[in-house]
Amino acid sequence: MSNSAIKKIKVMHIVGARPNFMKVAPIMKEMSKYPQMINQILVHTGQHYDENMSKIFFENIDLPDPDIYLGVGSGSHAQQTSRIMLAFEPLLLKHKPEWVIVVGDVNSTVACALTSAKLGIRVAHIEAGLRSFDSTMPEEINRVITDHIADFLFTTEMSANKNLSREGISKDKIHFVGNVMIDTLLQLIPKTHDRPILSKLSLIKKLNKKKEQIILDEDKKEVIPSNLLKKFVLVTLHRPSNVDNEITLREIVLALSDISKNMPVIFVAHPRTQKRMKQFNFRINSKNLSILEPLGYIDFLALMRSASLVITDSGGIQEETTFLGIPCLTIRPNTERPITIELGINQLVPNKRKLIVDAAFESLKKDWNSNKKKPPLWDGHAAQRIVKTLLR
Repeated sequence: MSNSAIKKIKVMHIVGARPNFMKVAPIMKEMSKYPQMINQILVHTGQHYDENMSKIFFENIDLPDPDIYLGVGSGSHAQQTSRIMLAFEPLLLKHKPEWVIVVGDVNSTVACALTSAKLGIRVAHIEAGLRSFDSTMPEEINRVITDHIADFLFTTEMSANKNLSREGISKDKIHFVGNVMIDTLLQLIPKTHDRPILSKLSLIKKLNKKKEQIILDEDKKEVIPSNLLKKFVLVTLHRPSNVDNEITLREIVLALSDISKNMPVIFVAHPRTQKRMKQFNFRINSKNLSILEPLGYIDFLALMRSASLVITDSGGIQEETTFLGIPCLTIRPNTERPITIELGINQLVPNKRKLIVDAAFESLKKDWNSNKKKPPLWDGHAAQRIVKTLLR
């Protein structure tokens, strides 16, 4: 059969918030290898409404500009989800894609999946099956609903397969493919060398001639200068449970101030967190605690891979630090990514000042160099497995 006789599959990718960008980018890149078979459309719902941050991330990860931008903006969960559905349905009726690909667990994910399923359009969910078993988390509700209406479920770890099977989802729908976020991370790590952000923050020590090898995966080795960076702690927080309550946020900020008495702390503050700190009239007295505006992904990755410890409440950062072998304290009562706990890199910590400080200092005392374990199939080839499965 000639190429002209092959009907192209129309695939619509959905992004709405920054974590989605990193997961969709490698899939679109892999699909672009089959132009005679796949026609791609990228839809940005505009759920994340900071244009500067979105633009930086698109540029950093070589994601093409969206074909369609819905611009739904902020609002309550009900408002945002309903606006996305209302704006997305006409697109489906106009373009009639064979597949809609949704990623992660944001409101855009469940809204577009639900709209597609009701129109009989097949849905593929990237990063399916993750469970925190905490129904107070909006993301958990989004995950469960999306998984139960999706036709293909691509998982990042085997615990996700078990969760889906336990919920009665057919094994024929479940595909363990690895983590597409690691595909992006591996692609961009070489770009993190000599980033201006490191010298700007006075984190670079004097160069010496000694070299060491850091193994990023089983097939590749990367050589970087050793003893190049000063020790520091990297922090990022954004979840409402941590930043929307004045007492809770104060506990965390005081803990960071305590830690900064012994080691520099770099706090990359999410817009939501900055807004709350301003609202609560927080003042930082420690010279060793630096609060930064949001960074592009490459600059943030340059800081993260050089940090002695990462403190966060982000799901994606738990995965990235696990892969890089960097100790991580997650200020949450639970995680939907148990593999990060099982490998010993990530630790859950309550949002209490003393507990955060004690856990940080305990972690900083440990020698983490011997921990070289990486989760299965986190090897930079997840997108290839996803596309092969869909084409099959």
